[in-house]
Amino acid sequence: MIKPGGLFNIFAVKPTNFNNMKKICFLLLIPMALLLSQCKQTTTPMEQKASVQYIAKATADSIIAKLVKTSGESNKTLIEKGVQQIAALWTEKDGKAKDFEDFCLKNYIASTEMKEKMFRRISTNFETLFGYFNRISLDLKRPMALDMGETYPIDEVFAAYEPSAHFADDFFTNKIGFIIGLNYPFFTLKEKEQQGSTWSRLDWAYARLGDQFTTRVPADIVQKSSDAISASENYISGYNIYVGNLLDEKGKPHFPKEMKLLSHWNLRDEIKANYNKTEEGLTKQKLIYEVMLHIIDQSIPDSVINNPAFQWNPVTNKIFKGGKEVAATPEPDKRYEVLLNNFKAMKAVDQYTPMFPTYIQRSFDAGMEIPMDQVEKLFTDFCSSPEVKQVGALISKRLGRTLQPFDIWYDGFKARSSMDQEKLNKITRTKYPNTEAVEKDIPNILVKLGFKAEKAKEIASHITVDPARGSGHAWGAQMKGDKAHLRTRVGKDGMDYKGYNIAVHELGHNVEQTISLYMVDNYMMAGVPNTAFTEAFAFTFQKHDLDLLGIKDNDPNKEHLAALDNFWMSYEIMGVSLVDMKVWKWLYEHPDATPAQLKETVISTAKEVWNKYYADVLGVKDCPILAIYSHMIDSPLYLSNYPVGHLIDFQLDGWFKGKNFADEAMRIYSAGRLIPQQWMKNAVGSEISIHPLIEATDAALKVVK
Repeated sequence: MIKPGGLFNIFAVKPTNFNNMKKICFLLLIPMALLLSQCKQTTTPMEQKASVQYIAKATADSIIAKLVKTSGESNKTLIEKGVQQIAALWTEKDGKAKDFEDFCLKNYIASTEMKEKMFRRISTNFETLFGYFNRISLDLKRPMALDMGETYPIDEVFAAYEPSAHFADDFFTNKIGFIIGLNYPFFTLKEKEQQGSTWSRLDWAYARLGDQFTTRVPADIVQKSSDAISASENYISGYNIYVGNLLDEKGKPHFPKEMKLLSHWNLRDEIKANYNKTEEGLTKQKLIYEVMLHIIDQSIPDSVINNPAFQWNPVTNKIFKGGKEVAATPEPDKRYEVLLNNFKAMKAVDQYTPMFPTYIQRSFDAGMEIPMDQVEKLFTDFCSSPEVKQVGALISKRLGRTLQPFDIWYDGFKARSSMDQEKLNKITRTKYPNTEAVEKDIPNILVKLGFKAEKAKEIASHITVDPARGSGHAWGAQMKGDKAHLRTRVGKDGMDYKGYNIAVHELGHNVEQTISLYMVDNYMMAGVPNTAFTEAFAFTFQKHDLDLLGIKDNDPNKEHLAALDNFWMSYEIMGVSLVDMKVWKWLYEHPDATPAQLKETVISTAKEVWNKYYADVLGVKDCPILAIYSHMIDSPLYLSNYPVGHLIDFQLDGWFKGKNFADEAMRIYSAGRLIPQQWMKNAVGSEISIHPLIEATDAALKVVK
């Protein structure tokens, strides 16, 4: 998992497995944006009976006039925003109208010097609060997240507990939330876009503090959402397939006996790993593809999930024990029940966020800070580009066969694709026999990437490595002095290459988390604009995995190959993201859907997107494979961060050429939580775009054969 901002950064999301608390903060505490500036006399559906309605507009206007008179006309705009914002949230329970007036007149800070002093005190206190909330959540989830032995039912309950659930309630009750809203008001995304380029760093920090208290989601709703997210994470993290027990149509196994792969990540990576294995590799790929289809339509036998007791022929969908066929019961639409429960949990929040009345809007307009229609256009324009068919034809030529649906994960543009997987496994298992060896090697890894030895040691001192129960994730610290956690899977024989490749990606997250916490000028700016930006940094690390092992790529076409690789990865994950977005639109149109109806919709939507953007390229119609991604189930609407991250990664990679990577990485990522397009302009001088990657792909197609 990652940390894109301060713990209560309402825009925080995850990468490869969410930190539940930060995820909940993102899912729930989204600004109500004005509503507040207009202070309309409309009824809000808030449980506390509409604070917008309770404090009359005339009362707010009177207070504004008094504050402007005593504080000066130059402060009028901020005074209006602050008073109107907290007027929208104030309820009768908080005090009468006279109490509200007294509160505003007493707590408004006119002095610029005092405002900055109070801001810094608040920042210090928030770092303490958010840092320890994060540590509590981290520790309570350890039995479920780490490979530390048997788990018990009570572990899941503790993992679901949200230590920050009452934070917003408490800080409105003690009035700190109102003090902050009054003096550091919220700015809409449009206002940030229009004004942000003229703001100082302190102005930006004030604005990010203003994002914190803009809605009041009851603690029980926060906790229920936490429960749903935790349950979905636990479901996915335990979804292992013992591929050593898979049989082909002749009853023959093809994978090492003890091999088990987590869906979908390890299954996908095993497909990638078999592109240099001739006919045997193709057989393995086809078997895993069949497994994926059964997971998607829930015809998978329930008894083969995370269970080594049965052999399974995924082509015929028959299971065996002791050589004899036994009855199989399919998984009862559990996958879609989990997704539906997440939708219901997120929808329960809608009434408390009237400016962003759906989770879709909270995810994109508030969370990603890029509207969904803009994201969709990036993806559809990319997937419709003529280069897609050209790259597909090139892949078919390189494979010497017609394309199969699973070739959306073609990995042959990477140097590792031509290498023997077992040789790579031998190297990584020898180098990293345990998590301690991984942690010890982090300073060396950073030096190889261009960090000076002293800085590498400093960054590494803020990162620790844990044995993951799942495929691995990165969990950032939320206060200085605490450590970021690299969770990675290390087998009893050491870390295999696939695990190493994931670990290098997650280390990229940890390094970003450390830079954007320790090197940012103030705590409220810590982090990145959204998780696509930390994904971009992790991708940059990941592509150097062979270099870090001392395996050099001397191919003169390596830059062209890298462009083609990024292009094909972006193409694949953009389709998955389009499915994810379409499914959530459908859920809002059909809030009373059953798991069976949702399953049917996910599959039909995956086929629809496939037929529009993939069938002509990969030669098969009505394929549902885009629905396999586990993030669709346990990380609501997170998937779009990956392809946006690929685009950012490519633009950053172009910028890093000819420069010291480490120096530029520290400069760029210490900018903190600017809005996305301003961050990109600061980093590379231009906004997020598909065109640099498409242009590079055009150039590569003229060279690569």
